[in-house]
Amino acid sequence: MQTPCIHVCSMDPTSGFCAGCGRTLQEIGGWMSFSDAERQRIMTLLPARLAGAVTVSNHAKANFAGGPERPL
Repeated sequence: MQTPCIHVCSMDPTSGFCAGCGRTLQEIGGWMSFSDAERQRIMTLLPARLAGAVTVSNHAKANFAGGPERPL
């Protein structure tokens, strides 16, 4: 059975997606019981989810750090 899990299991509280695979907790918990078609449907969504999570993460880091670094 194909799985997107890369063993980097950490849920992003902002997006609700796993930072490693991009699935929701409900998708992770139900993965074994989903049909092949449902797993494939979810797999097609994951690249966009992960790309969006990186963008959100980088934006949050910039805001947390106070924006771009300025020379002293």
